[in-house]
Amino acid sequence: MAAGRGEFYSSVAEGFLRLSAQLAPPAPGTRAPALSSRGVPGPGRRQAEPERRRAGGRGRGKKRGRQLPQAEPPAGKVETRLPTEILIKILSYLNAPSLFCISHVSKLFLRLANDDVVWQKIYMSEFMSQTWKPRTADVLETKGVATEMEDQLVGHWKKMYFRTVAGQEMDKWRRELKAKSPYTGLPRQTEWVLRNLNMSWELTVHDRSGSESCLHMSRAHFSESSVIVCWNKCNFSSHRHIASIQLHGVRKEAPKSLKIGKDWRSLILRVDRDSPRRVIGKDKLMKLVHVSPGVIIGVWRGQGNVAFIMISLHFHKLVEKSLLGSPACPYSGPVERPLSCSWDPKLGLHGYTLHFVLHNTGTAIMSGHSRQLSCRTVQIQHGLLELRFINRTNVSQHRSLSGNVNLPWKSDSLEGSVENCCIMTMTLLDESQEPFWCVSSPICIRMAEKPPRSDYSGECFLMDYRDADGKVKMELVWLKEEKQFFLFGLTVYVSVFKVYKYYGRSS
Repeated sequence: MAAGRGEFYSSVAEGFLRLSAQLAPPAPGTRAPALSSRGVPGPGRRQAEPERRRAGGRGRGKKRGRQLPQAEPPAGKVETRLPTEILIKILSYLNAPSLFCISHVSKLFLRLANDDVVWQKIYMSEFMSQTWKPRTADVLETKGVATEMEDQLVGHWKKMYFRTVAGQEMDKWRRELKAKSPYTGLPRQTEWVLRNLNMSWELTVHDRSGSESCLHMSRAHFSESSVIVCWNKCNFSSHRHIASIQLHGVRKEAPKSLKIGKDWRSLILRVDRDSPRRVIGKDKLMKLVHVSPGVIIGVWRGQGNVAFIMISLHFHKLVEKSLLGSPACPYSGPVERPLSCSWDPKLGLHGYTLHFVLHNTGTAIMSGHSRQLSCRTVQIQHGLLELRFINRTNVSQHRSLSGNVNLPWKSDSLEGSVENCCIMTMTLLDESQEPFWCVSSPICIRMAEKPPRSDYSGECFLMDYRDADGKVKMELVWLKEEKQFFLFGLTVYVSVFKVYKYYGRSS
């Protein structure tokens, strides 16, 4: 339990002290009620006990000593010898974590710790001063009737307490995520909220023999619209022996009032053994294996042992995915569809905004932003909408890639860098500037089989990405004199099925 034994026992002791202070002493001339505790006269004592006290003598002590076992209360637990009203009174002085702990002692304490009277007192003391109070008597009477009906539900006030605590905690970071960046279209404070919540990400890896390993995050690299999470301590003989990988968001420090168990785990990503795998790059020591949708496994060359695992996560709904999912199911938020206009024949074909970044764990290789991207009906081919971000024929849109295209890696003992690999983070916004298609995935450069037409002299290369929602195609040329890549074509293809589903259209 998150609430320690010392805190629990001190809370119970404090409840006993407060109860004893409230009990008034017996009035003069009246006989105090008999108690069944050790050393105190009770119903089992004989009436001749006072005479034996006055008799004195050594033999009297022996006689009293022989009778002590008979004066013991009957065998049984303490809670079975106290009235229910007194136990509820004692439990009313406990806080929420202590009540949760004591409910695991016995069935009696489970029933008493879930009593609505106790939880109503806790709820009123903590949250009643923060709630809005009606002014008119009619509203008070109506609310009183509704409250009376709700009180009849078992565990109503307990559910209200935890729901209010969780709601207050969610409102804090949701307020921080309201302000959006006009450049990326994403909340500005995503990184700040994740750091402030002390978020961490853990991997649960199952091998084909059935064993399970939990890997704790080694480090995280934040960029303007994504975060790259790395795990260095991996003890797997081969990536082919890995049957499944599960990525969970874990909040290390929960609210004090909710510290009643282990850290909550929210499932974000699951990769099975049937997921496509391909090598995207290598150097003298390391080989990078890309496991769809976005997992990079670093494998030692010549050995086959796994050195590290790296995953890139897009900022879109990342806080919700890391907090609000369950250990077995990922977060699934409400579907908010834009209003469809029957008079607009170009619905879903225009008004897109694209924010595009090529980066690695340390630097941004290329960053671009473009508004009012559109697609004509004649450009729809093979079920894909074509959105041209960098047109091959428009030289003013062409741009160079700053620095080398590489992906640094680090294990427990060594570090290096794989050339011609990086991370692509793309955010496509719809006409109302809401995220429509968000991707953060590793990508690599490969030689073009059929060099496209261009005004540049040099070898042509391609970088591409594909999934169920569409694909991205980049055309590059290597300039030997400048010793750098030049990007002269970038096209985003969006699935027509995704567009129709998003806008609620049949065709």
